[in-house]
Order: sequence, then C-alpha cells, then structure tokens
Amino acid sequence: MRRTVLTVMLAAATLTGVAAAPAQAATGQVVVYSTQLEPLTVYQDPQGCTQLPPFAHVLNNQTDATVTVYADRWCTLPFTENALTLGQLAPGYGTHVTGAGSFRAP
Repeated sequence: MRRTVLTVMLAAATLTGVAAAPAQAATGQVVVYSTQLEPLTVYQDPQGCTQLPPFAHVLNNQTDATVTVYADRWCTLPFTENALTLGQLAPGYGTHVTGAGSFRAP
C-alpha cells in the first residue's frame, strides 16, 4: 500500500513538472499590412493571443515558430481561408487575413 501511494505521488510530481514547463516563445516578427495609408504593424517576439488591427489584410510570419490565425479576436475559432490548414502558418510564409481577428504565437 505504501509503495502504491509513493508511486502515485512520484507520477503526479513528474506530470506536474512536465505541465509546468514553459512553452518556447517565438523569436522574430509577425508583420501585418493593413492599407496603403497605415504603416506596417510589427509584433516583435510575439507570445500568446494577439488581436489583429481592424483593417488587417496580409500577415507575414517572420518568426521561427508556426503561428495560428483565428477568425475571432479571442483565439478560439481557427481561420481556414486560403491555404491555411486549421489556421496554421509556418515560419517564412504569409497569408491574406481579411476577416480574421487574431493570431497566436507559442
């Protein structure tokens, strides 16, 4: 009985340590083009859910991580327009985001 309790406690501690490990933050820039009348919006080393500007048109992922584009402003509904698969945009790629609301970087 004592061995079972010790095993369960050790397993729980191990899982807690794995779950608490921080995610690797994206390094680089996400650059968003809106209109010819506005400067580019640049997000340096983005982390977490970020709302896109109101007239966002094109998003370029210049980070070292995959970013996910979402249809809403709260990063809940993946934006699947164009060639995005479940909203995933690999490093070095860009996509039209007209109608999208946000993106998430790790």
